[in-house]
Amino acid sequence: MALDLARGLAPPQAVPVPVRRGQTPRTDAGKGVSPRFAFVATGQALDQEMKVRIERHQATRSTDWETAEVPVDLAEWFAKNSHNYQVIVLDCLTLWLSNVTGKRQDNLAVSKATAKLLQAFRATRARVVVVSNELGLGLVPATKVVRAFRDLAGRVNQQVAAEADEVYLAVSGLPLRLK
Repeated sequence: MALDLARGLAPPQAVPVPVRRGQTPRTDAGKGVSPRFAFVATGQALDQEMKVRIERHQATRSTDWETAEVPVDLAEWFAKNSHNYQVIVLDCLTLWLSNVTGKRQDNLAVSKATAKLLQAFRATRARVVVVSNELGLGLVPATKVVRAFRDLAGRVNQQVAAEADEVYLAVSGLPLRLK
């Protein structure tokens, strides 16, 4: 899911998108224009396969975008840096959640971290596009831990989407307006 929380430029939007790269054409919206753009990446190269994915993704990103690697401390990054940009793409909320839960934070801590992140979104004038994954559309996971993560990701997506004026689900590269 990508959440477009536009502050001062246009109405906020939310765009749920598929898991793979190229989630939505909206993430390319600022190419070739003079305003400042930030790409905030939450993925971490914890193994070779992920390292290759990240490198491939970086190679396709326009040089118009400044990249910040922020696996966990998103609210702090937004508080310190968002004023420097007109457009910020956060990719992706689900990986951020995985990184946060990987630090053994319980659901209450995750809820507080999400609320802090939402506050940071509300405080910026930049257009913020948040890419996330709708995990509830697939098979029911086989293990309790993965089912719990899927449910938590759904709750976090709902919290963030509730802040948006518009919500989209992208299927086969086509955005469907939900809200």
